[in-house]
Amino acid sequence: MSISLGVPEILTESGAWLRGHFLLTSGLHSDQFLIMARAFERPAWGRQLGRLVAELFRQDGVQAVVGPAMGGVLLAYEVAAALGCRALYTEKTETGMALKRGFRLAAGERVLVVEDAVSTGGSVKKVLEHLRSQPALVVGVAAVADRSGGRAAFPVPFRSAWSLEVSQWTADACPLCAKGVPLSRPKEG
Repeated sequence: MSISLGVPEILTESGAWLRGHFLLTSGLHSDQFLIMARAFERPAWGRQLGRLVAELFRQDGVQAVVGPAMGGVLLAYEVAAALGCRALYTEKTETGMALKRGFRLAAGERVLVVEDAVSTGGSVKKVLEHLRSQPALVVGVAAVADRSGGRAAFPVPFRSAWSLEVSQWTADACPLCAKGVPLSRPKEG
């Protein structure tokens, strides 16, 4: 296992990049799925992914990295380690996401929000919404993989270590459903 691999190589070698018929968190269907937790099973892979993401914002004076639980927790830790700053994470609440467990951000603290993979950006948007109530300054959003093909948009700069175009359909327009291909929910098993 080489730690000099790029994102697609790590995702392929780790088994994180799946092909088939999948139900996405958004409710859409797709022929590809990234089960990013698989890429963090080996610390060398996680460390390499964290370094690749950290380089995207190295010049932005990041003082804290925040990731949404679950997908962003390990990535936030590895990006923060690469940048030499703090790692925090948000957790789901009844209304969105929030910093818990005594995590606090200081006035003006420069924060980078990270996510393992972005499709619609829903989790990141919930984190950004919560961080608006904090005294910190969000300098950007970074992801290992941008599944949106560049369509994900945030009110701060967004950069990814890897971008791919993934087909997505509503259930009633899904060609894989029409062919009778069984639907898989990879996060459930």
